[in-house]
Amino acid sequence: MMNVLSAFGINADAALTQISSGIINNTWKVKSGAVDYILQRINDKVFINPENIHHNISAVASYLNKYHPDYLFPAPILSKGGTELVHISGEGYYRLFPFIEGTHTIEVVETADQALEASTQFGRFTAKLKNFDVSQLKITIPHFHDLSYRYKQLVDAAQNGNPQRINATQSLFKRLSEFDYLVEQYEEIIHDSNFKKRVTHHDTKISNVLFDETNKGICVIDLDTLMPGYFFSDVGDMMRTYLCPVSENETDTNKIIIRPSFYYAIVQGYLNEMKNELTEVEKRYFFYAAQFMIYMQAIRFLTDYFNDDQYYQILYKDHNLDRTINQTVLLERLMEYEIEFKNMIYE
Repeated sequence: MMNVLSAFGINADAALTQISSGIINNTWKVKSGAVDYILQRINDKVFINPENIHHNISAVASYLNKYHPDYLFPAPILSKGGTELVHISGEGYYRLFPFIEGTHTIEVVETADQALEASTQFGRFTAKLKNFDVSQLKITIPHFHDLSYRYKQLVDAAQNGNPQRINATQSLFKRLSEFDYLVEQYEEIIHDSNFKKRVTHHDTKISNVLFDETNKGICVIDLDTLMPGYFFSDVGDMMRTYLCPVSENETDTNKIIIRPSFYYAIVQGYLNEMKNELTEVEKRYFFYAAQFMIYMQAIRFLTDYFNDDQYYQILYKDHNLDRTINQTVLLERLMEYEIEFKNMIYE
């Protein structure tokens, strides 16, 4: 760490505290005298071209600084060599961010007000960048939210994966296959001019929002998956992770429920910022956003299970199977609210 700190002009006697949240990158809080920072090591097994991440962040930071200078955007701090990334041979890529005093993150959405604040922040971020040329952005994870691609991966895994696991889960595979019409809808959407590609965060869990001391959201963070995308990726990820009080790791399916007030909060917060930017057709696809993201996560978990758990970290043998069941149940519970949730868009 001494080489990393030195590269950013920080004294070697700075105090480092590991931050446990986050499952991809390693993160530390750095205290150097009276100044605090956030230091991260990028997982270059997931992000094979870390330079693309910082190309995107730099482009967006420049735009916001020019057109929305009052918008809080925690941009990376340059190293002594004038770069946002520092590469240490054998160790990886590191970057440094300012630590914003008086702020905190939330790991689990507990109230509808929290969902409202988070959705407002993600909507505001995209709205501020409405005139940004998304062709400037590079792809940091290919096919990240490409539902057609993910479904093809599942079909391939069901044919070529672990035969014991495939044979033992035929009923579950059939349950998921009954939702393949969502893939057809996705194909229609990406060829529909009513759906615009915008600057999209792609990872809108609540821990990627900074809150102030009064629990008001102030900005979004963690922009590694910042890429061109469709609004339903961000909205859908919020719905997948905010609507249910338990996570994708819960094995007691009785605890997997939908909280309607949280759905309303997400839609309200996002539309407060984006209602003038979304087309009328897009506004009608909020329910699809939830279906899209939950379904995609379910098939990704099952794909990994068929492929002997090569992608997601697991804690026990059938972890990915349990995650698949969890997300399948969540999707089925969501469908019970289809008429109610679709109608609220017109209220």
